[in-house]
Amino acid sequence: MRVPLSWLGEFVDLAPGTTPEDVHAALVSVGLEEEDIHRFQVSGPIVVGEVLEFVGEEQSNGKTINWCQVRVAPGDELAADGGPAIHGIICGAHNFAVGDKVVVTLPGASLPGPFPIAARKTYGHVSDGMIASARELGLGDEHDGILLLASLGIDAPAGTDAIPLLGLDDSAVEINVTPDRGYAFSVRGVAREYSHATGVPFRDPALALTVVAPVTRFPVTIDDQAPIRDRIGASVFITRVVRGVDPTRPTPAWMIARLGLVGIRSISLVVDVTNYVMFELGQPLHGYDLDKLAGGIIVRRATTGEKFTTLDAVTRTLNVEDLLITDESGPIGLAGVMGGASTEISAQTVNVLVEAANFDPVSIARSARRHKLPSEASKRFERGVDPRVAAVAAARVVQLLVDLAGGVADDLGSVYDEAPVPQPILLPTGFVSGLIGLAYTGDEVRDALVDVGASLAEVDGDLQVTPPSWRPDLTDKWTLAEEVARIVGYDRIPSVLPVAPPGRGLTLTQTLRRTVAQTLAATGHFEVLTYPFVSERANNLFGVAVSPALVSAGAVDAGASTVDVASPLSISVPLSVPQIKVANPLDGEAPFLRTSMLPGLLQIAQRNRSRGLVDVAIYEQGLVFRPEAGVRYGTAVLPAGARRPSAEAEAALNAGVVPQPLLVGIVLVGNDVRHQPGQPAVAAGWQSSLAAAQQVALATGVRIEVRQGQHPAMHPGRTAELFVTLPAASVQDGTVSGSTVSVGFAGELLPTVADDYDLPAVVAVAEINLGLVFAQAGGDLTVTPIRTMPAATQDLSLVVSVSVPAAALRAVVAEGAGDLLETIDLVDDYRGAGVEPGKKSLTFALRFRGEERTLTAAEASAARLSGVALAGDRFGATLRE
Repeated sequence: MRVPLSWLGEFVDLAPGTTPEDVHAALVSVGLEEEDIHRFQVSGPIVVGEVLEFVGEEQSNGKTINWCQVRVAPGDELAADGGPAIHGIICGAHNFAVGDKVVVTLPGASLPGPFPIAARKTYGHVSDGMIASARELGLGDEHDGILLLASLGIDAPAGTDAIPLLGLDDSAVEINVTPDRGYAFSVRGVAREYSHATGVPFRDPALALTVVAPVTRFPVTIDDQAPIRDRIGASVFITRVVRGVDPTRPTPAWMIARLGLVGIRSISLVVDVTNYVMFELGQPLHGYDLDKLAGGIIVRRATTGEKFTTLDAVTRTLNVEDLLITDESGPIGLAGVMGGASTEISAQTVNVLVEAANFDPVSIARSARRHKLPSEASKRFERGVDPRVAAVAAARVVQLLVDLAGGVADDLGSVYDEAPVPQPILLPTGFVSGLIGLAYTGDEVRDALVDVGASLAEVDGDLQVTPPSWRPDLTDKWTLAEEVARIVGYDRIPSVLPVAPPGRGLTLTQTLRRTVAQTLAATGHFEVLTYPFVSERANNLFGVAVSPALVSAGAVDAGASTVDVASPLSISVPLSVPQIKVANPLDGEAPFLRTSMLPGLLQIAQRNRSRGLVDVAIYEQGLVFRPEAGVRYGTAVLPAGARRPSAEAEAALNAGVVPQPLLVGIVLVGNDVRHQPGQPAVAAGWQSSLAAAQQVALATGVRIEVRQGQHPAMHPGRTAELFVTLPAASVQDGTVSGSTVSVGFAGELLPTVADDYDLPAVVAVAEINLGLVFAQAGGDLTVTPIRTMPAATQDLSLVVSVSVPAAALRAVVAEGAGDLLETIDLVDDYRGAGVEPGKKSLTFALRFRGEERTLTAAEASAARLSGVALAGDRFGATLRE
């Protein structure tokens, strides 16, 4: 909201020399946010000039210019620029005559642009200044000719300073108006706030007008058959009629200047008056050409498929929730948003019907967004307009049309007023002080509430407060207390840091979350934050709710579309998973809450690569939303009252919350190691994501078991499924105590999935359920003592079927080798000459060590052969020759 200082000064007394910065500082002290300062970018000398004579001179290019003699000072006095009283000026416009008064910018002046004015030789003459148009002065868009002061109703002697004459010396402060402070969308509201901040008297313009009820009723019917939230679309509808308006009357210069400062261009006198009053009082208004109306007005909802042409000449298909202003011919206005073309004010309008109404904020907000028609009117209605100011605003428009347009106030009109009366609120004695933490006296509380316009009454020692009609945000004792704190002054509230209770620190989960974040950051990953909103396809692709290995084997009926993993590089139909859809999404293409962290991370990776950052390593910790199929959430209701819910009620409330496990997602694209002297670049791949997952495990003190897995979004053969064993004391997501559970996966995306995100074919990703990992981290730690005896090392090469996972074979060999085996590491996976087709040779490095003595070679070999024997029993493994 922009507020010109000259306008503000009509309702409060501004001290001499008050600057826009001073006004901003005062408004900030009562909670309004400063935005900007607006001024007309002009400087003098700019004066009134009188055209004495002019000669048309045709140029070689066919253009005719006028060589003008213009008086810019009275008599023989020197002009404002120190030159003679008569200046010779070249002018290309032709809309003036001898004797016309114009605006002359003399040498030394500056116009918006900036455009400095100087004497210059052109068309064979020295032009000593410039005759300005309205657009050149910043007063509007008119540039077809120069500005004639007579068109503004101004008659001033030559040499008069034109800057104050046209209101160009004014300035405006701009403030940000929050959704709960709709009353501040008016000069009236801001003036009241300035009065609160400075203590200067406030002169309410709404009290300066006499509202005369119409004698003859203009027919108005409110026929809202489908109210939203049981609220009638129009609670107030006032109409007044002005006849005999002179459509040729100009808008006064002061009004044009003020409208320009608030960001509204001048259109015509009638339209300018309605806009002016809207900014003055905060009440949106609309003027209809009375002679174009067919019968009375009916306010109703649109019918299915109904169409309407708005003032911008666009024909719109309406929604059944849209509130319409109609007459017998059909729609003539989209209520609170924009009027219709059929009844608009034109250059032939002489009889005007003025409308001032109060519409339901929700209806107006939805219509404005639905039709992408934000307007100054809808901006005010959706925040709430004072219902009591409608009649005053209509009277103010009538007054200005009579005074400025020569109209006559008619006794025809209507008054429909079903606005709800503000309900009193009981404010207990001492409540404000207890809530704010500052001792307020009774007088301070009462004076603050009276200042904002509330009515007070004593009830059993407490205050009964009735909020003013323009403050719908004051709904309870808490909002009243906040208002008292604001009016008395935020600077009165001491800044005291609360003392943390002793003996408390971070919880185990908080500590582990920080440890994971610090570890990933220390290993070269950047933390990012993404929106939790994704498309249905992204959820279906990444938010798999069943074991990928079981789905790929066909052992699980997911109750939805199946996963086609026959092709190693593509999938046909993603698995359908339960998901939560947002009722009013910010983005219609992403209306679902995420079931995986990866879609948002992939979008971040794509955005960074599109800006030249080709090597990306990012991660995010966050909650995902994984509802169970067939379960309804949010059905439990919080019990009334201020008491803690019972155990049963609390359990029901918790059961109504969608499961939200904590996950960490990791995405790596490009090079894992950059090219440098002596070091070639190393591209990120499945090894990178698996290493990142192992870093998470090390950071939390958990051992992750890696198995080969499959996932509908992942590359077959380059996907690892990650497992942990939960401690005996934990139960997570219905998993039995002490069981081994899948906590996530790591590997490379399918190239087709990567291509969908405009990423390279190789994209390494990992996703880990930190809740399950932290559950193991919270159990008893098993400490393995360091053995000091010499180690015995041996290698082992086993031939098994290619379907046997290396991790499974490794585990079996370790089991068979017994306690003497200290470590076992896979060092080679060979498939080629010397190995049968369908087979592979896996080579492990074994290290044996005794606890109290040096092992013999025979003991180490015996343990090794025990592992071979068990691998042969389990997987048919044979020693490679």
